[in-house]
Amino acid sequence: MRRKEFAVEEAQEVEAFLKEMSFGFLGTVGEDGWSRVTPLNFAYDGQNFYFHGSLAGEKMKHLAHDPRVSFTVAKEYAIIPSYFTDPNLACPASAFFKSVMVRGRAEKVQDPEEKATALTLFMEKLQPEGGYDPIRADDPQYTGQLKSVALFKIVPETISAKFKFGQNMNERKFSGVMDGLQERNLPLDPETIELMKKFCPRHA
Repeated sequence: MRRKEFAVEEAQEVEAFLKEMSFGFLGTVGEDGWSRVTPLNFAYDGQNFYFHGSLAGEKMKHLAHDPRVSFTVAKEYAIIPSYFTDPNLACPASAFFKSVMVRGRAEKVQDPEEKATALTLFMEKLQPEGGYDPIRADDPQYTGQLKSVALFKIVPETISAKFKFGQNMNERKFSGVMDGLQERNLPLDPETIELMKKFCPRHA
């Protein structure tokens, strides 16, 4: 169960995070009952999640057996040491993060136009600087590539998000973590502080 104080219901927050991230974990189950988690790049168009790969392999056998999948995207922003809030106990040690969990069905994409649109999303995410000809279904240099690439989309049935940035902390602990992050000042610590303020406005 996801604790309600960390749940995120604002679609714009979730969509912004998904468009920022390029990597997730696909969960499938094979005919033998064993599960598999596959790390892969993905693109999100605001409705569906896209991934591509070879038609051969265990992942594809799983999808042929059962198209029901799970998909998870997560980013850890900061490890929170116990001594930020307690000089003795180990229990307060934690981590601040964003995560999105999806349950849905994987469908093979056949339409060249949809393939071109989805692969353009991949390129915009993975190569934002450009440096390539636009992907169009009617461009002869892409026709063969679009036909041969195995592209799938996950059509979500449920999407849940958890953004943990101290929402369950009292004022003393929240201030202790803020002070600790400011003093430590690792690369993601300033961003973590801003996210704490954003998601915990009562303490900011």
